[in-house]
Amino acid sequence: MKNIIKGILFDLDGTILNTQKMNIIPLQKLVLEELGKEISYDNLIKYCAYPGKQTIKMLGFNDIEASYDKWVKYVNEFEEGAVLYEGFNEVFKYLYEKGIKIGIASSKMKKQYEIDFIPTKLDKYINCAVLAEDTALHKPNPEPLLLGAKLLNLNPENIIYVGDTIADEIASKKAGMKFAVASWGTTNLSEINADFILNEPQDILKLISINLE
Repeated sequence: MKNIIKGILFDLDGTILNTQKMNIIPLQKLVLEELGKEISYDNLIKYCAYPGKQTIKMLGFNDIEASYDKWVKYVNEFEEGAVLYEGFNEVFKYLYEKGIKIGIASSKMKKQYEIDFIPTKLDKYINCAVLAEDTALHKPNPEPLLLGAKLLNLNPENIIYVGDTIADEIASKKAGMKFAVASWGTTNLSEINADFILNEPQDILKLISINLE
């Protein structure tokens, strides 16, 4: 693996940030209000892999923009906000000090990114952030990851993508990147065929330390 890893791209939700509850419970509320349906928490988890507006469309809402805006409102009113998974302050600092380029490739909208991620103060370490508005296509299409590689000025084969869903896995492989699954955020680990399984964020440091030997 020597001299292979020069950059790491990260997904956000379920990888760096624990946002599942703050997204799913408000979505349940919205589905009940506007569609008159009760959909279980577990049956809505799969939508975490998609951009918000795509989720609204897939669920069959009539006014995509209005329903999405209401969902965002409910999310931001939810008392349990985004929580940084423990260990990422250490991970980002280490990568930065070792000269490993860091980027974000997420389906999160820019406004929500600013609400959820910027308060962590980890943005000072990153070289790029590819968000929902930045590409026409989204994961599992590789376009966001390829744009991330371009912005990092690295070849895809020199990048590891870290994510928690099958969509992340497919996108990384189509982009020609190695995929590391964040097992702490995934709900279907047995269905994911990752190059690396991360049991905790600090496992990222092990990958890099091997690479630097």
